[in-house]
Order: sequence, then structure tokens, then C-alpha cells
Amino acid sequence: MDTYLDKGSSYEEILEGIKNCDPDGAVCCTDEPVFNLAKVVLVKEKLAGITLQLVDEQGYATRQVTSKKPSDDQPSDRHLSTRQAAVIRALEKVLMHCKKEGIKLIGYSDELVAMPVVVSSDDVSPAVALDIDTHGVYFGADSVIGNDSNN
Repeated sequence: MDTYLDKGSSYEEILEGIKNCDPDGAVCCTDEPVFNLAKVVLVKEKLAGITLQLVDEQGYATRQVTSKKPSDDQPSDRHLSTRQAAVIRALEKVLMHCKKEGIKLIGYSDELVAMPVVVSSDDVSPAVALDIDTHGVYFGADSVIGNDSNN
């Protein structure tokens, strides 16, 4: 059975509603601010296995999240975990900022360097190219093809 949270529910009311929800049910919100606060409650209280839904006037779920323990969110052999995907999105945002600031990244074998866009790739030198500390997560394609020891 689903549990519905009232509009304007407080942190404590949301927590009580979540704790009283049937294990096979969902915690439903008709109000987006309550839905957002309920997500905060799930994280702060470290409650796993709870499905939270934002429902419209007809009772249809328009958004849904299900909390899980970090140990349950491990990458498979083909997919990234949720946290890994979030890190990739953050990296993409950083790369977007690099573009806005006129920085290009160039990969050389197992090195990654940054330099101003206005400098020609033919003019790369230590004076204009800044080595990037990749903390061992960047590998040139030629070093990993046929060699999986870089995991």
C-alpha cells in the first residue's frame, strides 16, 4: 500500500511517512517541494529500498526514485554505477568550462596536456602545454588496446 505525504509536510512528517510505508509500497508526493525534501530525508537518514514518487492530479507517477545502499550500486561488467555516471557528468561539465575558457586538451600516449586554443597543435611545447595530473586514470588508447592491466 502506498503512503501519501501531505503538501507542506515537514522533515519529521516525511520521515514518519517513510518509516510507516508498506515495504512493497511507495511514498507518494503530490507536491514537488515535498518530493525534493523527501529525497533529502532518504539520503540524510540513509534509508535504503524506499521508492519515492511524484504523482500528478490523476495519480500517475511523473518522477520516481528508489534509494539503495552504495554497496547495491556496483558497476556491472557493462554499465557504470550511478556514482560513476555522476562523476562522468561532472567531468563533462569541466570539459565544457575548458571550452568556454579557450582550453583544449591533447592526449599524448599516456599524458594529457592542456593549452590555449589559439596555439596551433604543431607549436606544442613545454612553454605552452600544461601537464595535467590525471591521477592514473588516463591512458592513451594505444597503451590499453590488447592490454587490460591498466584497470
